Amino acid sequence: MKAAEKVVLVTGAARRVGAVIARELAARGCHLGLHYRRSRQEAEALAAELRREHGIEVELLAGDLSEPNTPQRLVQQVIDRFARLDGLVNNASLYRPAPFAELRPEDWQLMEQIHVRAPLFLSQAAWPHLREQRGAIVNIGDIHGEIPLRGYLPYSVSKAGLLALTRSLAKELGPELRVNSVSPGVVLWAESQDPPDGDRAGLLARTALKREGEPADIARTVAWLLFDAPYVTGQNIVVDGGRMVY
Repeated sequence: MKAAEKVVLVTGAARRVGAVIARELAARGCHLGLHYRRSRQEAEALAAELRREHGIEVELLAGDLSEPNTPQRLVQQVIDRFARLDGLVNNASLYRPAPFAELRPEDWQLMEQIHVRAPLFLSQAAWPHLREQRGAIVNIGDIHGEIPLRGYLPYSVSKAGLLALTRSLAKELGPELRVNSVSPGVVLWAESQDPPDGDRAGLLARTALKREGEPADIARTVAWLLFDAPYVTGQNIVVDGGRMVY
């Protein structure tokens, strides 16, 4: 499907990779539903930028994805505004250490809610509308869904769950919908945190391209999966500069 005039819902869109995905889709002419949790000022500034520079329509969607009713409400807000939905990008994520000896049930519960439950029920709520448009879903995973990160067990396991969800949804929702995921490597360092698996220079040395990527690398892959990959579904596209080779 061509991008112009399509409507895409992006979760976690106010900052970092989510904001870059929103800019890429806006540049292609998409109208956007941009979800945020707490970053209201950043979301409002981004919406104003996208309207000004690309002439698109933007609906801002506030909500806590750990709350069970949020997915249905967000999708309904998009439908109320645009009367259609062509794409869903499940980008919202929570990156937080959880040392094994100190692991609590609530640590697991929150990661599962954000990385598995919310994408599942957003997909379920969006499905009837996406089906009408022969649309697509893209989930944003992580290479640590395949190579677990020590000290981040709930994060790694829940991201692995998101990859399994991607494959399961592709089977459940085909042939009308395509569902894929993108797993970034180092494209944006965690805020105020050094890598838990070594220093930055050492981590890049264990990457085939010997450099970090950019959020735009992820955004372009998301756009490709949404609009230019009509025979690709159930796949996880790893964008890591060759990190997983090591």
